[in-house]
Amino acid sequence: MGNFPERHDMRKEAAYLMENPDEAIRLDIKTDPDAVRRQAQLCGIRAGARVLDAGCGSGKTTAVLHDMIQPGGTIVGVDFAQDRITFAQEKYGGKPGIEFRLMDLREPLDELGQFDFVWMRFVLEYYREGAQDIITTVADSLLPEGILCLLDLDYNCLSHYPIKAEMERILQILVNKMMESYNFDPYVGRKLYAYLYDQAFRDIEVNMIPHHLIYGNLRDSDDFNWIKKVEMASVKARENFEAYPGGYDGFLEDFTAFFHDPRRFTYTPLMICTGKKPEAKRS
Repeated sequence: MGNFPERHDMRKEAAYLMENPDEAIRLDIKTDPDAVRRQAQLCGIRAGARVLDAGCGSGKTTAVLHDMIQPGGTIVGVDFAQDRITFAQEKYGGKPGIEFRLMDLREPLDELGQFDFVWMRFVLEYYREGAQDIITTVADSLLPEGILCLLDLDYNCLSHYPIKAEMERILQILVNKMMESYNFDPYVGRKLYAYLYDQAFRDIEVNMIPHHLIYGNLRDSDDFNWIKKVEMASVKARENFEAYPGGYDGFLEDFTAFFHDPRRFTYTPLMICTGKKPEAKRS
């Protein structure tokens, strides 16, 4: 993990923009169980289902889904980072019907068998290149009438008011840097429908709901999550802060003041796109 050269083969490297020793903790803190339940209901996840949580992170979402599919349901959470799988196993494992496996979604998942639902939340935003290949791979894990659930953000990290012009410019510069160098896609939400359409998924449905909707007093979880994002940006693109008044320290001071102001308004839409597995091609 860590920094990668400007041009490299994204398909082979496990390049993850937010990689750092505290990532499992960040993912755990920022995950809202009530929001996960609402999103899963929109996807049709139900009791008795067999579910694959593709890109399970800390395992918190996996645990919420596990509760929703009882009685009789089973779920497997997979992630390519050993530290996150270890975290998930220690905090959420050890119960009947829930399992965590170290696997890469870009490689075949045949050994896991097939599922009624594949849930993939906040994964494709880290694969501006390679998203379609991942969808093809996980689709093979669906039963013939199985449903793929894609959940991702659109215009990620870019909608704030009121914000200094200098801060707005640097945020756009940072996002562009993440796109070019780390395969990040802040606009993936608007692409999910086309991804499923192009691969001939059936009965596609799309919902759009707010994910970040921050106004008034700041919740501790949002404070932790967003400051971590700023810290990671400083690690990945420190040189881009040179033109900002006061450099990175000046930006962090301004962003913290903005974010802690109860007058501030921040939002990001979440796209929820579902589709049934494509019909098998006849030979």
